[in-house]
Amino acid sequence: MTRRASLAVAAAPPPPPRRLPRAPGSSAAMAAVASRESLSPAPQVDAGKYVRYTPEQVEALERVYNECPKPSSLRRQQLIRECPILRNIEPKQIKVWFQNRRCREKQRKEASRLQTVNRKLTAMNKLLMEENDRLQKQVSRLVYDNGSMRNQLHKPSAATTDTSCESVVTSGQHHQQQNPAVQRPPQRDANNPAGLLAIAEETLAEFMSKATGTAVNWVQMVGMKPGPDSIGIIAVSHNCSGVAARACGLVSLEPTKVAEILKDRASWYRDCRCVDTLHVIPTGNGGTIELIYMQTYAPTTLAEPRDFWTLRYTSGLDDGSLVICERSLTQSTGGPSGPNTPNFIRAEVLPSGYLIRPCEGGSMIHIVDHVDLDAWSVPEVLRPLYESPKILAQKMTVAAFRHIRQIALESSGEIPYGAGRQPAVFRTFSQRLSRGFNDAVNGFPDDGWSLLSNDGAEDITITVNSSPNKLVGSHISPAPFFSSIGGGILCAKASMLLQNVPPALLVRFLREHRSEWADPGVDAYSAASLRASPYAVPGLRAGGFMGSQVILPLAHTLEHEEFLEVIRLEGHGFSHDEVFLARDMFLLQLCSGVDENAPGACAQLVFAPIDESFADDAPLLPSGFRVIPLDAKTDVPSATRTLDLASALEVGSGGASRASNDASGACNTRSVLTIAFQFSFENHLRESVAAMARQYVRAVMASVQRVAMAIAPSRIGSQIETKHPPGSPEALTLARWISRSYRAHTGAEIRWSDSGGADSPLTLLWKHSDAILCCSLKPAPMLTFANSAGLDILETTLINIQDMPLEAVLDDEGRKVLYLELPKIMQQGLAYLPGGVCKSTMGRQASYEQAVAWKVLGDDGVPHCLAFMLLNWTFI
Repeated sequence: MTRRASLAVAAAPPPPPRRLPRAPGSSAAMAAVASRESLSPAPQVDAGKYVRYTPEQVEALERVYNECPKPSSLRRQQLIRECPILRNIEPKQIKVWFQNRRCREKQRKEASRLQTVNRKLTAMNKLLMEENDRLQKQVSRLVYDNGSMRNQLHKPSAATTDTSCESVVTSGQHHQQQNPAVQRPPQRDANNPAGLLAIAEETLAEFMSKATGTAVNWVQMVGMKPGPDSIGIIAVSHNCSGVAARACGLVSLEPTKVAEILKDRASWYRDCRCVDTLHVIPTGNGGTIELIYMQTYAPTTLAEPRDFWTLRYTSGLDDGSLVICERSLTQSTGGPSGPNTPNFIRAEVLPSGYLIRPCEGGSMIHIVDHVDLDAWSVPEVLRPLYESPKILAQKMTVAAFRHIRQIALESSGEIPYGAGRQPAVFRTFSQRLSRGFNDAVNGFPDDGWSLLSNDGAEDITITVNSSPNKLVGSHISPAPFFSSIGGGILCAKASMLLQNVPPALLVRFLREHRSEWADPGVDAYSAASLRASPYAVPGLRAGGFMGSQVILPLAHTLEHEEFLEVIRLEGHGFSHDEVFLARDMFLLQLCSGVDENAPGACAQLVFAPIDESFADDAPLLPSGFRVIPLDAKTDVPSATRTLDLASALEVGSGGASRASNDASGACNTRSVLTIAFQFSFENHLRESVAAMARQYVRAVMASVQRVAMAIAPSRIGSQIETKHPPGSPEALTLARWISRSYRAHTGAEIRWSDSGGADSPLTLLWKHSDAILCCSLKPAPMLTFANSAGLDILETTLINIQDMPLEAVLDDEGRKVLYLELPKIMQQGLAYLPGGVCKSTMGRQASYEQAVAWKVLGDDGVPHCLAFMLLNWTFI
């Protein structure tokens, strides 16, 4: 058998020798060959047999494998030449060794992955079993409460048979009088360590009852399913004071590392402006008590920021778990008083915290966030921002979990570096963009912001900051513009209400179609501000970019809920006055909340101009959009329910219908859009930049409103499903009078919306697309009724519209026209008024093309009220 044949069948046993026919003289030839083979040295390695490598050979091969797991043929031959201990190994055998080594590495990684998944599933199974036990306890308690309530209802007593409004309203007060010990905590001196420790231990017990017990009725959020790779089990509160959210899941980090991350709230809670630890008190059991003051940003220009004064208690449990619990220090709890900062509304943290339990391969975490954000201090239309537990869950609870998982993946090396930078660098960029946008929206005076003007017609606020270096931060190098030329930063901002526009869809459109709303001259001005050379203030131009938009992705979070990217605005040269920008313009952009299936998620698009160098300490001047869904709270506390019941009794069955349908308002997909654009300026050009900024924001608002109307479903059809007319006899009679009076004065019927023709006059009036308002015939007219569109334009409810002055709705021009036409209306019964602007309860402006006013007569012919129909209205 030849040498070539033996190499070809290296994996098979050698075949038996073949007998060849003897030729004359063959014996002598074979003897000579055998003699030569006996004199030559025998090879130590046979390519057809298993090769046993020495430890030195394995070590040499491992060194090469660590450098290059898959060497080429030339590299293997070079290895044989350079390493003497491998010279007796055939190149093909070395190739086979590397193949086997790669296979073993792949099997090892797969085995390790399966072990990790198995550990996660084991821990998740334990977590689900505990959750199942908790749910069974909750069901048992609900069954018991249901039985007790049923027995009380069937028990003949004056307290249960009296159904008057007074008994309903005062029943809670009577219960408090019968149980004074429940409402009054024991007296204690909370100004010393012992008193603070008592508060801390009480907070710990209440937090554990929420995290692992049944102190709060938790309802799992839709779309949050548990699993080894999921975010965890996310639930929100139902029918409790304040708003609460709860999460439990697994992370591959040690408990002490998890605790360190969670305590650094400013790193993961984007609404957190600052956290100051004012006092640290060690406890005898090895824990610590911290007195903390925290400020949070307002999410929109229409609300005030919040601050918190809390006690945070960190302690270890007997099973090795770590607990970090927190609650506000109030007059009822006792304790020292916290800082009092003007322009902040003091909110309350109810017992909340983190339970971190060690498990194989990481930690098992329970998070509870429970707050009372004082929703009554904001306009009614914005209260869902502070009453929705889903928004709280997305902003705090889920954000904390996602941040921890992101850190865990980065620590394990599973996230590759992008653009040659570590993931922590991109995380810092995201935080700076979000924080800069929040600073612009809020405009805190202690950051150097001051009010320049407020355009009442458009609700566009202009603020200036003459200390940009303080705003950017001392650790960030200021732009050459600020260092060479005296100037500052100007911000133009505004907020508006959107109807039936999914926030994720709108932000995704704004991201992908920048040319629909942006102005190339303004972008060029922002890009030129990064250079030391001055640049003239541009005039706005119609049309899109001079070139195309290219999105260059940089990084994204684990579940792709947030993207960091560079936008390259490719231009063919842009000239303005004496400046020519031939290079492309670049924006650093942060996009988040574009998942339409995430309930309560805030969608945001924030960007800032950058130069080509894109240094880690580059100054950023963020601008952008934020869209927050106004997801109405589906449950209300018992006290609020009593108030709703009393209000319903006051206005009749129509009010009861309205109160019962308030929960259905959650289906009305409203959202609040906040726009903020920042520009740098020179001192002598401040007024010109302010005028340009105001005009630009007004144009952007119009473009966004046009886009929103294009991508939104029918406004009329969606609101018919979510609002229902009041059902009282008075409302039915009023609808009949309004329709009959309009027909008598005009000779035609009101042009109703398409409803099939089978609805009652009240339903037709309620569903009408134009706003219909009724006011009393008094010297100072007061509103008494409005249909669904009328409530929308006023941004209020049927209860709150009662006794609202008509003058508060109309602007100055509208009031003048009304007073001039009022005698004509009373004499002739009808008048057509020109288009104008009205104001909602939030102070927002809405325009209408024309108004029809007529006198409403009762069955006896006596004037009852005035009716106004605002045609083709829209928010400005």
